[in-house]
Amino acid sequence: MVFVDILISFLLQLVFTVGVIFLFGFLIACCNRAFYGNFGRRGRAVCYITGFFGTPVHELSHALMCILFGHKIVDMKLFQVSDEDGTLGYVAHTYNRRNIYQQIGNFFIGIAPIVVITALLYLVAWLLLPAMTSEFFSAIGNINLSEGFVSVMVCLFHAIGVFFSYAVQWQWWVFLLIGMLLSLHMTLSGADIKGALGGLALVAVLLFAADLIMGLISMPVLNTFTQYCMVAAGYLLSFFAIALVFALLALIISLPFRSRR
Repeated sequence: MVFVDILISFLLQLVFTVGVIFLFGFLIACCNRAFYGNFGRRGRAVCYITGFFGTPVHELSHALMCILFGHKIVDMKLFQVSDEDGTLGYVAHTYNRRNIYQQIGNFFIGIAPIVVITALLYLVAWLLLPAMTSEFFSAIGNINLSEGFVSVMVCLFHAIGVFFSYAVQWQWWVFLLIGMLLSLHMTLSGADIKGALGGLALVAVLLFAADLIMGLISMPVLNTFTQYCMVAAGYLLSFFAIALVFALLALIISLPFRSRR
């Protein structure tokens, strides 16, 4: 019975943290793909324009995680116009395959654009709209994933409502423009996903080992840890929801161009 409780805690932690990251990453990628698709033959040109701003941030987020996890950067392009495969930028890195810490780093390097760009959006929000940011954080502080889907959605929509209530200020529109340019380049490439999945297996094994130790020592300790993970997941959910809103707004703006292709 104890082992079942440990397994349930592990699955909750994994699904509501890593699962949230991959879910919103997928939804944002779908919006971005549709956005560029609406421009038809002009899609690549539009991608170059937005990529001039978003791609360097995307690649620098990879580079940041490479540095934090001890990977060696052997080559890096922050932005390029490529007619061959459409690659706008890249970070080539190597690591010691015997080093567990560096292996774990593959996961965080792979998902870096989603996490880092979302964090950057909140930094920009804090600089441009500190009152909105404070009110938004107060709203999402009420999110408790253990209370059920309806309760979470009510809190989430309230937080998003706070976000849109500041649209009367010019700073909000500047934030909107920055947010759309960055969110359009949060999409993970195939190489990003492959690298992240390679590190995810080790992350999951280590997390389960930690849960197993905590659960065997004291279930209340494990339950407390799981609760903290759920609270963190609530913040992740709110953060990514705003990034998804930016991607959806960009998609809506592109719709009139669909009929002109």
